[in-house]
Amino acid sequence: MMEEKKGEYKILFVCLGNICRSPSAEAVMKKLVQDAGLDGRIKIDSAGIIGYHAGEKADPRMRSHAARRGYKLDSVSRPVCTEDFFDFDLIIGMDNRNIDDLKRKAPDLESVEKIHQMTEYSQNKLYDHVPDPYYSGAEGFELVLDLLEDACAGLLDELVQFIGSDCHGSKRRVTRIGDAYAYVSKKFGCQAADEIF
Repeated sequence: MMEEKKGEYKILFVCLGNICRSPSAEAVMKKLVQDAGLDGRIKIDSAGIIGYHAGEKADPRMRSHAARRGYKLDSVSRPVCTEDFFDFDLIIGMDNRNIDDLKRKAPDLESVEKIHQMTEYSQNKLYDHVPDPYYSGAEGFELVLDLLEDACAGLLDELVQFIGSDCHGSKRRVTRIGDAYAYVSKKFGCQAADEIF
């Protein structure tokens, strides 16, 4: 359960090796947050359960498919560490194995409560996890992006209900029309945006 929070809200996306799914989730979410005008309020990072690919860029196939949709995967793989459970407000795994591994790594019960699965936020409930595309063809990478775009949009919809707004110190509603809200707010002010949306 998210708690309403003023200041920066920190999200960590996690998959097995941090070279396909979690860096893609990081890139998709960063773009949504930026488009919604909340990039100063939400910090996003990614990590892997294992450190096998530590120091490497995302899988070139994943980067190529993401680039076609306008996403830049520029993160460098790293493993989850104990400090992450204290530094981040929300830790999101891609499948049941990720969730189980994260819970085993969590240092306390409060940290366990921060752990959620990506598809919890999906609006299109066709999949209950984000499958690893590493051994698949092009369709596997495209599916990952489809699922992440849907789930990240749902996550943003939910998240903004729990972070304070710079507008009048109140909560701000940002949904799929977040881009329009951000534009009106920037051009005409928060009051005008609140009246419209």
